[in-house]
Amino acid sequence: MFGTLTHLAFDALLFTAFLAGVKRTTGLTPALAQVPNKDIRQLLRSYLEFGEYVFDFAVVIFGRSASFERK
Repeated sequence: MFGTLTHLAFDALLFTAFLAGVKRTTGLTPALAQVPNKDIRQLLRSYLEFGEYVFDFAVVIFGRSASFERK
């Protein structure tokens, strides 16, 4: 049970980081204005902001690594 929950949480983390990458490279983002419930909309907005934080953190870590280079 705990392993499954951890796996789902990690998948959600990867998915939101992926969406942040799509936003940064293309400008496309989910249309949250179409979500009728404002509480769910705010939850989704927080989820997407967390993805941007994870994406930025990964860029910093990769930028400091000798295994990656900027082109």
